[in-house]
Amino acid sequence: MYELLTTDGAAKRGTLHTVHGDIQTPVFMNVGTVAAIKGGVSTEDLEAIGTQVELSNTYHLHVRPGDRLIHDMGGLHKFMSWDRPILTDSGGFQVFSLAGIRKIKEEGVTFRCHIDGHKIFMGPEESMQIQSNLASTIAMAFDECPPALSDEAYIRPSVERTTRWLERCVKEMARLNTLEDTINKKQMLFGINQGGIIKSIRREHAKQIAAMDLDGYAIGGLAVGESHEQMYETIEEVVPFLPQKKPTYLMGVGTPANILEAVERGVDFFDCVYPSRNGRHGHVYTNHGRMNMKNAQYERDDRPIEEGCKCPACRRYSRSYIRHLLKADEILGLRLCVLHNLYFYNTMMSEIRDAIEKHDYKNYKQRKLEGMISGE
Repeated sequence: MYELLTTDGAAKRGTLHTVHGDIQTPVFMNVGTVAAIKGGVSTEDLEAIGTQVELSNTYHLHVRPGDRLIHDMGGLHKFMSWDRPILTDSGGFQVFSLAGIRKIKEEGVTFRCHIDGHKIFMGPEESMQIQSNLASTIAMAFDECPPALSDEAYIRPSVERTTRWLERCVKEMARLNTLEDTINKKQMLFGINQGGIIKSIRREHAKQIAAMDLDGYAIGGLAVGESHEQMYETIEEVVPFLPQKKPTYLMGVGTPANILEAVERGVDFFDCVYPSRNGRHGHVYTNHGRMNMKNAQYERDDRPIEEGCKCPACRRYSRSYIRHLLKADEILGLRLCVLHNLYFYNTMMSEIRDAIEKHDYKNYKQRKLEGMISGE
């Protein structure tokens, strides 16, 4: 159940009560595609840096090690030794990202496995079954994520099929949650709004899925080719037609600036690979902008990545040492950068929640953005 605590303009401050604990929103979900954050980040690390929700990938875990194996090991929480909420995506994004090795039909999608090329079929029922085996806290409905700039001739039938798939997801999840061997019988289901950047289709689809009274609603199909301005305009079109008293999740987004802008427009769930991916390349986020820790200017710099930061990297190590590790290809270097970035994102979300509670979000956003573009 979602409890809307307060608002500041369109910005929402809420709590999602789940079987695996409460989620304070707005929240950034740390992306652990195959049940691990890339960069050598452990469950203990996630707890230490304030992670509320871990996000894993349905398609990838189905391929390896197999969702049935994870079920037999007691579900994803037990498998990765994580007792806080987990969201699993549906495999729908792979319909987009694996475009060269898939075929879409009304029944579902046939993939070529990215590892060995064997055929995999996934439809709404299969996606729900896999996510039920994983026993995540929140399951995402199976959808197609069309390229954002596709024309109406492609987008409209795609969205209509996504709506039919959502109806099948609802029916299948209800069935699965009655089975004796289902681990999490209180699994939540979020539906996904699609429609590219065609405003009329986005609005129409938002109304259709809002009427289904789901546990939460996502805005999908953004950050896949459109401009930031087009993304923000699409969010502004969609959010008013989604239930305010349910979570609103912007999938796969994004930069700190993207998150700050989307919160102001009513979004309160986020995920993105940027903090871990950039960290693995030595790029770190700070309140003074992004830094490349491989740069020569940090060779003799004995300061932490960011003064005052309480992440595991900044509490103990200097820029000089972290640069040395990265240049020497020592895995500890990228691990420290990933930990710093995830801590930065999680801490920013805590600041966002505080600002909304104080009804000072607009000022907070402006200060945060100005600081991040000012440089050191």
